[in-house]
Amino acid sequence: MKSNISKKQAEQNIKDFFLDVKNKNSKQIKKIKSLAMNKKILLKEKRKLFCKKCLTPYSGKEKIRIKKEIKSIECKNCGKVNRWKIK
Repeated sequence: MKSNISKKQAEQNIKDFFLDVKNKNSKQIKKIKSLAMNKKILLKEKRKLFCKKCLTPYSGKEKIRIKKEIKSIECKNCGKVNRWKIK
């Protein structure tokens, strides 16, 4: 049975979740991400706190490179390299 929550409550849940994202696991991140997609809430900068492929939160010990205004982070868990433009 699904619980119907409002968009404001969903935004608050997402905000509270990302305050301590390093202590979460990939299942919890998947649930929050699906909640955001269901309510059409943009994660913006919060999506850069976890891997795109395996949804593991970054611990801060990953390999980070910055080259030609592109930031690359290699995930410790799956080895996927995520890239973002630096503004």
